[in-house]
Amino acid sequence: MSALWKQDPRPVPTQPFERGAHRDVVIVGAGLTGLSTGVMLARDGFDVAVLDAGDIAAGASGSNTGKVSLLQGSTLSTIRAHHPASLVHAYVEANRAGQEWILAFADAAGVDRTTHTAYSYAQSADGTDTVDAEHDAAREAGLSTRIAAADELAGLPFPVARAVALDDQTALDPDDLTRALAAAFVAAGGTLHTGVRVMGMSVIPRPEVRTTLGEMTAGQVVLATGIPIIDRGLTFAKVSGSRSYCVAFDTPDPVPEGLYLSVDGPTRSLRPVAEHGSRLIVGGNGHPVGRAESERRLVEDLVTWTQQHFPGAEPTHRWSAQDYTSHNLIPFVGVLPRGLGRVRFATGYAKWGLTNAPWAALRLAAEIRGQAREELPQWMRQIGTRLTMPGDLGRGIVENAKVAGAAARGWVGAERTAVPVPRPAEGEGVVAERHGRPVGISTVGGVTRAVSAVCSHLGGVLDWNDAERSWDCPLHASRFAPDGTRLEGPARRDLPCLVQRSDD
Repeated sequence: MSALWKQDPRPVPTQPFERGAHRDVVIVGAGLTGLSTGVMLARDGFDVAVLDAGDIAAGASGSNTGKVSLLQGSTLSTIRAHHPASLVHAYVEANRAGQEWILAFADAAGVDRTTHTAYSYAQSADGTDTVDAEHDAAREAGLSTRIAAADELAGLPFPVARAVALDDQTALDPDDLTRALAAAFVAAGGTLHTGVRVMGMSVIPRPEVRTTLGEMTAGQVVLATGIPIIDRGLTFAKVSGSRSYCVAFDTPDPVPEGLYLSVDGPTRSLRPVAEHGSRLIVGGNGHPVGRAESERRLVEDLVTWTQQHFPGAEPTHRWSAQDYTSHNLIPFVGVLPRGLGRVRFATGYAKWGLTNAPWAALRLAAEIRGQAREELPQWMRQIGTRLTMPGDLGRGIVENAKVAGAAARGWVGAERTAVPVPRPAEGEGVVAERHGRPVGISTVGGVTRAVSAVCSHLGGVLDWNDAERSWDCPLHASRFAPDGTRLEGPARRDLPCLVQRSDD
């Protein structure tokens, strides 16, 4: 599964890793947060290195729908239901600052973008109250939203019962954007290392990042890895990981010009892609990582829905992305606990990284510069003060109960089937028990492999992802390739590969 944006990536200059080097700032993760922070600091004269285990924007930063919008489904009304209006206003102002920074950068860098009206819509009458609540919360927070007129929605080929609209929002190619950020970072004097995986870190006597190619020291470290790969602060227990899917279609007829996101389920997200002719991207069907009966069926459901409402639409690309949501719905940005003030992180963007990541970078850069609190904008001071409300605690309790349930089910399920098992068909995987330990057996590309099916993070039993052909952890969203290589999530170590057999 490969994103539409990843078909013809532009090369970005990288440098060989220098073991033992010291930098003012080391940033782990070459996505939107890491690269934006790197650009800001490098332009200020800091000696900055950005490290990534993969390529530029290999995760959600390069695999989203490319919407740069302040209207975000039912986000504002959901926050407002449990928090004061001042926090919702701070969240909107933070996203506005992030949007302004990223669009100014895109324009200066020559990244193409288009302007659209964004719509949060209800698919049926059951969702109309949510639309109204989102409109009320948005207006209270200072956004110029409006309830879309009936004639504005009349020609849509998919069901819309009611919608709140926000004009002058943006869509772009996220891979073009992140590669432009990488080029600007290097041009400003930054050092970019790809294919360098961080395995650990210490902070005494000074921060040291341990990688597969050696060590690097720094004055400050920023963890911009989707979710921190260091467990200090137990952030993995304060956020939940989800996967959602996108399919790009060629269509025989023109597609709607707006940016659409449903507020009721199943989630449907739509946007046009003008630079590719009559093309539509449809996303949705998000679910907790490792807890879907069949990820492949969720992708096919998007195809079926689109072809039902857009006759003749032909899928051209399919992909997915992984996102994290904090239990109080506000991103975590700032100092990592037990990092002696030398380690910072950002996570919990809840699928809105194109506006949340740049404001996170603005705050991280301000802290690293040593700006006094009174010099910071009001939204930055407000959003940096986390309020834990009863609803937040409730969501956290429910999510961690689900994690505990998934852990128990995984071990019980593995004991139901013992090795040996029939060789899985191409693209399939199964978990079985061997000497009291779960083993994951899969066949991909004609090669059958057996790996430990116990997550190297906290011991969850892995589940086979039949859409992306990976082993996914239902506890804290770590993912692994069929051969056990760690792909993403809080885990740092690969899975042991026990057996490998090829058709050849």
